[in-house]
Amino acid sequence: MASVAVAGRADLTDAQWAVLEPLLPAGKKPGRPPQWTRRQLINGIRWRVRAGTPWRDVPPAYGSWQAVYGLFRRWQRAGVWAVILAALQARADAAGLITWDVSVDSTIARAHQHAAGARKRGMLRRNHPVGWEIRNRLITRWADPGVDGPPSCIWPPNRPRSRFRWS
Repeated sequence: MASVAVAGRADLTDAQWAVLEPLLPAGKKPGRPPQWTRRQLINGIRWRVRAGTPWRDVPPAYGSWQAVYGLFRRWQRAGVWAVILAALQARADAAGLITWDVSVDSTIARAHQHAAGARKRGMLRRNHPVGWEIRNRLITRWADPGVDGPPSCIWPPNRPRSRFRWS
């Protein structure tokens, strides 16, 4: 196996790549060889996830940002990352490197800040604000206050004002 010069201090080593490479899906398309190796692209994905920067800021040593992002999204949609994670966890578990002990204490399992005020059974609260009955009635506009006669227009408040019903 030919080793690739490690570009960054956190890139995959040859030993890590030897473990990861058999888990990767095989290429499907024959034809022109890719411009960047999978190792470069995966190192670019790892760099971007670790740094937390936008995809466009991936250094050119890892390939174009479009190629790095394209590989990441294709494998994410196909579920390749989940398969790789499961295989690596199974290997580490078989080697005894993972302890699956979980401890939950009441000091760390807290309720959400909005979960404090639960409704009491004996207390009935109205769902409608005060005066909702008045707002649901038809509104009548008179041409002049104190003048007897028909209203100029009537509309329900829940409809747009441009829909007038002339009386």
